[in-house]
Amino acid sequence: MGQKIGYRRVSTVDQNLDRQDIGDVDRVFEEKLSGGNRQRPALAELILYAREGDDVIVYSIDRLARNFDDMKSNINELNDKGVIVTFCKEGLRFPPDDSNPQSKLQLHLMSAFAEFEREIIRQRQREGIAKAKERGAYTGRQVEKDHDEIARMLEATDMKISDIAGANDCNRKTVDRVLKARFGIPRAQLRLRYIEGH
Repeated sequence: MGQKIGYRRVSTVDQNLDRQDIGDVDRVFEEKLSGGNRQRPALAELILYAREGDDVIVYSIDRLARNFDDMKSNINELNDKGVIVTFCKEGLRFPPDDSNPQSKLQLHLMSAFAEFEREIIRQRQREGIAKAKERGAYTGRQVEKDHDEIARMLEATDMKISDIAGANDCNRKTVDRVLKARFGIPRAQLRLRYIEGH
């Protein structure tokens, strides 16, 4: 008889894995990465580790992947190794020899809903930012504030490029970009200031 292998994932380091109850397992693989990220080291390690007869236990479909293609690829890769994939929340089980059209349909539907939910969250986020901008409450990313400070320092003509970069904890290319964007000075005219900054 094979092992029970758990997989738990949350999207950010601030989130807790404990609410994903997968029961007793022989080994668990965990990570704190977005499901949209295809580079998931713990999942890749799990797929390499799993052997024929093992049962991979995942709390819910959206923990394994966020879109159907990725989901299907992960399940197929495990099934090809003779591994069963079980989703606790949805009560779905996908054995290697599964030819049940109902379970395949349910997988399609659940994956589609997970992807749909993700898009709804993105849309709400965009709408929230737009409304905050209308109210003047959205200040933008810290990068814009930093660029404003760089531009202010560039106006003080006695400051060297290296001094401005050092004061803003950035590199010279960032100062170069701000100079071109805010003052329209081409790269060729910056050379003297770069030399002066050495």
